[in-house]
Amino acid sequence: MPSHIEDYALIGDCHTAALAARDGSIDWLCVPRFDSGACFAALLGRPEHGRWLLAPANGVRACRRRYRPGTLVLETEYETDDGAVTLVDCMPPRRDTPALVRLVVGTRGRVAMRMQLIIRFDYGSIVPWVRRAEGGGIWAIAGPDALALDTPVETRGEDLTTVAEFAVSAGERVPFVLHWHPSHATRPERIDAERAISSTERWWQTWSSRCSFQGPWRDPVVRSLITLKALTYAPTGGIVAAPTTSLPEQLGGTRNWDYRFCWLRDATFTLYALMISGFADEARAWREWLLRAVAGDPSQIRTLYGVGGERWLPELELEWLPGYEGAAPVRIGNQAHRQFQLDVFGEVMDSLHVERRFGSDRDENTWHVQRVLLDFLETVWQHPDEGIWEVRGPRQHFTHSKVMAWVAVDRMVKAVEHFGMDGPVERWRQLRAEIHRDVCRNGFDATRNTFVQSYGSRHLDASLLMIPLVGFLRPHDPRVRGTVEAIERELLHDCFVRRYSTDSGIDGLPPGEGAFLACTFWLADNLTLLGRSDDARRLFERLLQLRNDVGLLSEEYDLVTKRSLGNFPQAFSHVALVNTASNLSRAAGPAAQRAEHAS
Repeated sequence: MPSHIEDYALIGDCHTAALAARDGSIDWLCVPRFDSGACFAALLGRPEHGRWLLAPANGVRACRRRYRPGTLVLETEYETDDGAVTLVDCMPPRRDTPALVRLVVGTRGRVAMRMQLIIRFDYGSIVPWVRRAEGGGIWAIAGPDALALDTPVETRGEDLTTVAEFAVSAGERVPFVLHWHPSHATRPERIDAERAISSTERWWQTWSSRCSFQGPWRDPVVRSLITLKALTYAPTGGIVAAPTTSLPEQLGGTRNWDYRFCWLRDATFTLYALMISGFADEARAWREWLLRAVAGDPSQIRTLYGVGGERWLPELELEWLPGYEGAAPVRIGNQAHRQFQLDVFGEVMDSLHVERRFGSDRDENTWHVQRVLLDFLETVWQHPDEGIWEVRGPRQHFTHSKVMAWVAVDRMVKAVEHFGMDGPVERWRQLRAEIHRDVCRNGFDATRNTFVQSYGSRHLDASLLMIPLVGFLRPHDPRVRGTVEAIERELLHDCFVRRYSTDSGIDGLPPGEGAFLACTFWLADNLTLLGRSDDARRLFERLLQLRNDVGLLSEEYDLVTKRSLGNFPQAFSHVALVNTASNLSRAAGPAAQRAEHAS
């Protein structure tokens, strides 16, 4: 049986990521970049597509795991009838190529251990050639990829896998180091596992110690920020939505997407989460990535990009993979990169506005990019689009999309008014007012006192919670209050918010998915702005309970099976956690700061 999604922990080196299960199996490793082929399993818990297992050979009575404080160094403790061992996993700060370090430490008695290494490149489709390496270990090669395993343990081949049996006594320490490198390049220099773990621990502790958040939820905030850092591609500053693909939004369903890309709509939330927490360098790198990504003809702006700013991300189905717990198809790439989504213009403008508010230098090139984008937006804001949820049905006049078009214009007006930038501000003020009237006239259902998903629709949408959060209307406006109450009645289930009713067929997909965690955080933010602080805190505490044992959140939550759903760990969920914690801990958190623009 595959492990549950929440059974995994993340390790990474800010270039590469791996997921390690409770049972000692690493079932997912992407190298050398998030958007390249997997060395191990394309789907969690399916060993025929690759895995690296290190575990007690004769069963486990108890298993406990944790990250070393302030780090991404994972420790898993196993209790057996014969004794106890601790497995330490990490990926050291990057040199030229990634390395995955595992150390088995005997803590009590003498424990028999087993290792199984199944190397499959290119999403589980290619079995490499394997040979013994000089000085111990093995070397595996296929096409452009090569892996080298260094260990003092004697290994042997068995049914196209590499296996080993060994025992570890109290005080003994047995290292394993796996190096990836291009097959045409020289094999990487061997590294000392003990030193690598120590240096990795120091590196993460130095980084996380910069966190300035001092509220009552500091521990989950720090863990979320470490997760965001791990999902950063250090050479460019891009932050991927998740390190995985095709983990389903419904068990056995078809809503299975590749999230190993950078979404523009995450920009403002991410900037706030980083800046208010003391990580200005990472925020600046994310902003620079953003500017490079959107450069060019504004009509060609994308919803999502590769970690280097790549725009061509064709979606393919890997028919040889059966999918996680029957969910199919398995996809790589994402068709949404070709969609038209108005909301991204608002996110780009808002994120650059946030940068100015936090004191970034005046940049004429940035302002030129903004003006070009707004010139284009003026010509297309009245067009239908695919919306924030990237529907695969017909384009609609989504209310949230129009609100974010208003945000784009509003932030340009504010740039002139507050920061002395130049531009036809009177024309922009008129456009801002026109969009505002259009939304209030066509996106609001007066008989129900709520905004609706799209013009003329009766459906609700959790994205409407953004209306006060971006300052379109004040939080205490009766229309906002009515919308929040309607979402609580119709989309809130067992304290958690669904994005919208998938039974409506609006997204062109079969119905069914879990509650969306980021939307639930948005509801907590709205409750805070409405003065319902106790309700907001209770909701936030419920959300914290959905983290797994090492503090990680997925994208969605299944209210029936009580399981995590979607790609994991999910950056947007952790960004929302940081921002909501800040909103609850201070009078002027991100929600209040964004809402100050309200009309």
